[in-house]
Amino acid sequence: MEDKLSISVNIAERRFPLKIERSEEEKIRQAAKIINEKVLQYKQRFGKDDFDSLAMTSLQYVVEMLILKDHQDLSPFVEKIEDLNDQLETFFDKKKVKE
Repeated sequence: MEDKLSISVNIAERRFPLKIERSEEEKIRQAAKIINEKVLQYKQRFGKDDFDSLAMTSLQYVVEMLILKDHQDLSPFVEKIEDLNDQLETFFDKKKVKE
């Protein structure tokens, strides 16, 4: 059974009908609220129109997303752990030979 829900969200005074998973509703509504708050801040601070405010809001959140994505990159740690593991194996192999 499909658990889809039809909702409508307003962003920058425009209505967007969406068909979503029920489990996503809260996050989508929360996201729309956060976007609207940020758009309003840009409009009040810089007197920009909705499009400019949405563009600046998008830029801000994508930059934040990219920063978070960089912080989630574990490959340098994995490489370091693999290197340390290799060093330990070499150490223990040499120790076995001496015994």
